Amino acid sequence: MNKIKNPWLHKEGYNCIGCSPDNPIGFHLDFYEDGDYVLTTWQPNGNYQGWINTLHGGVQSLLLDEVAGWVVTRKLQTTGVTSKMEVKYLQPIATHKGPITLRARINKQMRNIAFIDAEILNDQNEICTQATLLYFCASKEKALATMGFSGCELE
Repeated sequence: MNKIKNPWLHKEGYNCIGCSPDNPIGFHLDFYEDGDYVLTTWQPNGNYQGWINTLHGGVQSLLLDEVAGWVVTRKLQTTGVTSKMEVKYLQPIATHKGPITLRARINKQMRNIAFIDAEILNDQNEICTQATLLYFCASKEKALATMGFSGCELE
């Protein structure tokens, strides 16, 4: 498993709630490549609950969208936007237990559309939430011209 370098560090205006280390209310996620997967871990707490001691479903969706975006960044070496996301909540995620794991991989790619499977695993390594995301991916030329993206490497 190898750590992915954050290509957005030091870009003016970069303040992503998922991965910016400088966002005061962000998740400060670091991402890793493990075979076909991109993954990260995160420790939920009571500030992110919906029901008592239960991670809010909207927060889960945000986290799944973030890890899927990093799949596009690392595996496809471009940028993209979420066009569609379908989430299945299989079991609650506790906010007072151990860290959760987020992981995602490309299921299929057709031209500039990527189908990404993502999931959240609890501290017992049980799949709690699954998502299928459809990402519209920019050409590498457009990613460079509009976002200054020139690639995503490993440390």
